[in-house]
Order: sequence, then C-alpha cells, then structure tokens
Amino acid sequence: MFDLSSLTDTDTDKDVVRIAISGEIDLQAAPDFKKRLYEAVGEGGTDVVLDCADLSYIDSTGLGILLGALKRVRLNNHHVFIRNLKDSIRKLFRITGLDKAFILEEAQ
Repeated sequence: MFDLSSLTDTDTDKDVVRIAISGEIDLQAAPDFKKRLYEAVGEGGTDVVLDCADLSYIDSTGLGILLGALKRVRLNNHHVFIRNLKDSIRKLFRITGLDKAFILEEAQ
C-alpha cells in the first residue's frame, strides 16, 4: 500500500508542486498511484518535487508511472526533483539509468 499527499508550500516560489510518497508502489497499487500522481502533476505546468523519505519499495511498474509524469512535466520545460530516496531505491534508479532522467537530491 502507498500514500501520496501534497506538501504545504513553505517557500515563496509557488511554481512548484510538492508531493510526499510513502509505502510500497507495486503492480497492485499502480493504477491508483498513477491516477493520483497524474492528478497532482496536472498538465506538467510547474516543477515537481517528490519527497520519497517514506517510500519503502517501488517496482518497474511504479518507475514507469514516474517516467510518464516526467514526460508531462518536461513537455512544459519543467523538471522533476526526487528527494530523500532510500539507498536501495537510489540503487535501482542508478541501475536503470533513471538517475540521469530525474534530478535526484539528498535530504533537505
């Protein structure tokens, strides 16, 4: 099971969508995750920050959904930043080459 929630924007820069992702994203959770993430991202008109501090697992289906969101955002010349990945998930991004597609950031 996973949870996705919007984070309160404490910065003055309102041109960013901040989303916290927690739990496990697998084949079973994928349809709901895709629907909720795409609703949060919208047409990709802003930068997106995904806080993954509480994300414990993601499979290839979940990675594909993240790529779909990235495509929406990039069509509008914006970026997806992924923060606070656990080492095991960061390794998955590196192995698949997704560390070059997304902007991976350390804890902030």
